[in-house]
Amino acid sequence: MATAITTARELEDGFLSATRKGQEIVLEAIKTWVDTVQAFTPELPAINVPFGDLVPQPEDVVTGAYDFAAQVLASQKRFAEELVKTAAPLLPGAK
Repeated sequence: MATAITTARELEDGFLSATRKGQEIVLEAIKTWVDTVQAFTPELPAINVPFGDLVPQPEDVVTGAYDFAAQVLASQKRFAEELVKTAAPLLPGAK
C-alpha cells in the first residue's frame, strides 16, 4: 500500500523527469537555432564598449543568482525545521 510520502515522492520524481525532458528539448531547439543563425550570419568584429569590462559574464550572473537562491532555500529549510520543532508539543501524542 502506497503511503502519502511514497506517493509524494513518485509525483516529485515524475515532475523532475518531465522538467529535465523539457529542458533537453529546449536546449536542443536553441542549439539548432544557433547553428542555423551562425550558418547565415557573417562573423562580426569585436567592438570595445566603454566600461564593458565591468559588465559581468552571463555565466557569473547565473552562478550568482543560483548561489543566492540556494542560500535562501537553505535558510527557509532551517526555519521550517525549527518551526516544526517548536510546534511539536502541540501535536497529538506529544508529551
